[in-house]
Amino acid sequence: MRWAVSEILPGNDFMLMRRLFLLVCLLQGSKVMAEPYIVAHRGASGEAPENTLPAFELAWKQGADAIEGDFYLTADGEIVCMHDADTERTAGKKLVVAKSTLAELRELDVGSWKDARYAGTVAPTLAEVLATVPEGKKIFVEVKCGPEIVPRLLEDLAKSGLKAEQIVIISFKDDVIAEVRRLRPEYRANWLTALKEKNGKLLPTPDEIVATLKRTNATGLGIGFKEVDESLVRAVENAGFEFHVWTVDDPAVGSRFAEWGSRSITTNWPKRIREALETGGK
Repeated sequence: MRWAVSEILPGNDFMLMRRLFLLVCLLQGSKVMAEPYIVAHRGASGEAPENTLPAFELAWKQGADAIEGDFYLTADGEIVCMHDADTERTAGKKLVVAKSTLAELRELDVGSWKDARYAGTVAPTLAEVLATVPEGKKIFVEVKCGPEIVPRLLEDLAKSGLKAEQIVIISFKDDVIAEVRRLRPEYRANWLTALKEKNGKLLPTPDEIVATLKRTNATGLGIGFKEVDESLVRAVENAGFEFHVWTVDDPAVGSRFAEWGSRSITTNWPKRIREALETGGK
């Protein structure tokens, strides 16, 4: 039987055990990544332009355990790092990513909107983002399009030199998760969702979530933090899946999910959330 430590120990004792584990790892020079690990959402996007190399590099400098980036397949079969289906919000000029070539997309400045010092920043490729990942760190690769990206995605991941345990594929599209797990079961692949109220009920229900995880052979769930309570965390874990949460920028909320046993916490402010967990949420 699989037991979660959080089911055995009270909340305060559970947090104490996590801190002691982290301290032992640091004293022994261990590369073991203590949980919850901090995932930088689109890089350190609270301070640098999202989904750019400056944002990812800043995240590593701030001690993030992992970075998360969004990826689309371009018209010429390349993979580019970008959140929206078009470039208008971050570049001021509208190009539909799936209908544009990589060269066309990289003519655009996607840094100036955040701060003038990032002028001239271009959207990176998946390969360029993977190259930033240090030994012992992770990358959460969010697929924004459909399963047509999977063959090229797996090719780029294989060429990156990263170990399987450093790679997590995430997507709201269940067919993407199912295809990745079918072709490369050694990669972790988490299905993404968020709770929304409909007719006085929060959907999807815990049973629906677990059913999707089983159907897709996902390794875990990544969920928006709003409306989530501890019972959902336990339902996911008791069904044999990992629980991850996004996008948490409030230190108190981050500490709460740490106490509940979330495997990772995705945030726009990795340094802020890291410091909060180390000081007990203060």
